[in-house]
Amino acid sequence: MSTPAPVPRSDPSAGRSDGLAVGAQAGTPGAVVNADGSTRRVATTLLTAVLLRPDLWWTALGELRRMAPRLWWRSPPHLPLPDRRLWEFRMVTAYGRPDAAPTRADIVSFLEWCRATAAATTPRPGGHG
Repeated sequence: MSTPAPVPRSDPSAGRSDGLAVGAQAGTPGAVVNADGSTRRVATTLLTAVLLRPDLWWTALGELRRMAPRLWWRSPPHLPLPDRRLWEFRMVTAYGRPDAAPTRADIVSFLEWCRATAAATTPRPGGHG
C-alpha cells in the first residue's frame, strides 16, 4: 500500500471530501504512536526539551498548533497531538525512518529554526524588512 502525497498544511482539508484534516480519519484517534510503542518516551523528550528552554515556549506552542489536526478536541485522547501520518512523514524526512524519535538537541534546533524563520518573515511596521 502506498502512502498518499502530503498536502500543504495551509489547507488541511484539501483533497478530502469529508472535510477532515489530512491524515485524520473519522472515528479514529490521531495520537502519535511509534512502531515500538515509544509514545511516552517521545513525549517526555519533547516536554523536557521545551521545558528546559523557556525562550522557546511560545514557538513550541505555535508549532503544536500548526501540527494538531483540526477539531482535535472532538476525538480521544482530546489532546492536540499531531496526526500519526504527519508525524511519520516528519520523521522520515528528518531521520529516514517513520519510527524514529527526535533527540532533545534536534527538537531545540528545530524550534530555534522555526523562531528564526518566523522572525525573518514577519513584516515590520512601516513596511521595512
